[in-house]
Formats: sequence, C-alpha cells, structure tokens
Amino acid sequence: MEQIQHKHVEVGGLKLHVAEIGTGPKVVLFLHGFPEIWYSWRHQMVASAAAGYRAIAFDFRGYGLSQQPPEPEKASFGDLVVDVMGVMDGLGINKAFLVGKDFGAMPAFQVALLYPERVSGIITLGIPFLLAGVSDIAIDHFPRGFYIPRWREPGRAEADFGRFDVKTVLRNIYILFCESELQVASDDQEIMDLVDPSTPLPVWFTEEDLKVYSSLYENSGFRTALQVPYRAVPEDHGITDPKITAPGLLIMGEKDYILKFPGMEGYIRSEKVKEYMTNLEIIFMAEGNHFVQEQLSEQVNQLLITFLNKHSN
Repeated sequence: MEQIQHKHVEVGGLKLHVAEIGTGPKVVLFLHGFPEIWYSWRHQMVASAAAGYRAIAFDFRGYGLSQQPPEPEKASFGDLVVDVMGVMDGLGINKAFLVGKDFGAMPAFQVALLYPERVSGIITLGIPFLLAGVSDIAIDHFPRGFYIPRWREPGRAEADFGRFDVKTVLRNIYILFCESELQVASDDQEIMDLVDPSTPLPVWFTEEDLKVYSSLYENSGFRTALQVPYRAVPEDHGITDPKITAPGLLIMGEKDYILKFPGMEGYIRSEKVKEYMTNLEIIFMAEGNHFVQEQLSEQVNQLLITFLNKHSN
C-alpha cells in the first residue's frame, strides 16, 4: 500500500485524485462505485502491479480527494465518461483494461461503445451490461421503501445521513450492502434505521479501512454521490444496437443483493447479457456479496490477473 503513488490530473477544469502503482505499457484502470472510493481497489491494484501491470484508480469528480463539480446537482453519468477519458488522456494512456464496480461499471460500458479502440477489455463486478433504453432490466420497479427510490428523493438521504457522523453512515451502508436481500424500510423508517448499532463490521473490513473511507467522505461529503448514481438520469447516447466485442468478464457474488433486482438474475443466468457483450465470460462466486473485491480479494485477484494475462497483447 505504501508504494501507491498519489497525484491529481486536471479533467475539464477539475482536479481528479489519482492513485497509481506499477509501470509499463499494460494498463488497468479501476472505477469505483458507492459507497466506495479509489481505496476499495487497494488489493487489486497491488496484485496487478505485482503481475506486471500499471494499475490506476481514481476518485470520480465530487468523490474523495477529487474536486467537486461547480453544480453537483447537475452532475451526470456522462461526466463519468469524461472523467475516464480525461484521466487516460492526462496520463498518456492510449488503451487500458477497464475494471468497474457498481455504478463504476456504467462508464466502462459506455467508453467501450463510444471509444472501442481505447479498451483492451472490461471486467465488471456486480453489474452486467446495462444501457439506458436498451437493456431489459426494470430497475425502476423496486419496493417503495428500497434505498434507491428513497435516496432519489431530494433531501431525504441528506436528512437521514445528517443524524449521524460520516463514519457511522459508511459503517451502516457497508453492513446493509453486505446483505443478500433488498434493503427495504417501512413507512416509519429511514434507511439508516435498518441497521442495528451493535452489528459488527464484516471480518474483511477493518476499523482502519473504515477510518480511511470516513476521512475521504468527510472531505467530499455526499452531495455529488447522491446525484450520481442515484438522482441523475442515464443519458441516451442514441446507440440502438449496442455490441461490445472487447473481451469481458462479469464477476457476480451469489449473495449479492443486486441479483434480487427485478429481472437481474434471469438476465445474467440466461446469458441474454451476451447479446450485448459477445465475448463475455461470467463467473459466480458462491460466497460473494456486493463487495467481492474486498471480501474475497485473493480469489478476485486471481480471476483478474488470469483474465488480464489471457487478453494482453
């Protein structure tokens, strides 16, 4: 970890925080989700560098140590694509493997569709190929008390989170997202109320890890994070027949609550997702939850390095 170097790259007038380890022409670019940050890729970065790759993870705009956009409430999924391309261009990277977790998978798919010559391959964790107006997943058909529709309501998550310090909010979200069922609050509850304060952190997530996450979110707050991914509307790029031909790997935890999204499990297990990613390998991890890259880091590292080595020129 101490070998990871930190810098900032300017993208569209914003300084984005970049963490990097390893050297050479073979590049792996890691894209975080929520409530994660560059640090959530720490295990994979070190393993990739040890295997001969240049491993890079950055904080999306408004997250962690990256600058806030001037109007966070107008941040969009399109901004994520700008961030990915801007970091690649700013670091002089012509082509990279993209590794996306949670909403970080979305710009990976979009970059592969819009700029296929820049993508060596795509690895996503927990999220199969999704594109606004194209994929068959009814992601709006959630129970009313589920955290996604709750957090879409302006001000609701802010009021809920505001009852606690940042460390407690992140602890609660990590505990909730480790569950295999959807996190649904009753009408007289908020999402934070779903966690028993006595519930311990998962064994693979230490108090020191929580301290790092907390310091990063104390710096950025949740303003942009609630906009993207929860309140921003995915843009329609006019792609009516998307096909990603780059090599792909989807890693799903069998105990990831994402599989309980309406239509999600069937979309993956029936391999309908391969209609959009024609060179896709799908791997289910029996004990994996929503945070497989941290929970089962050694196994994920092995899958990652095997894929990278297989598809590196």
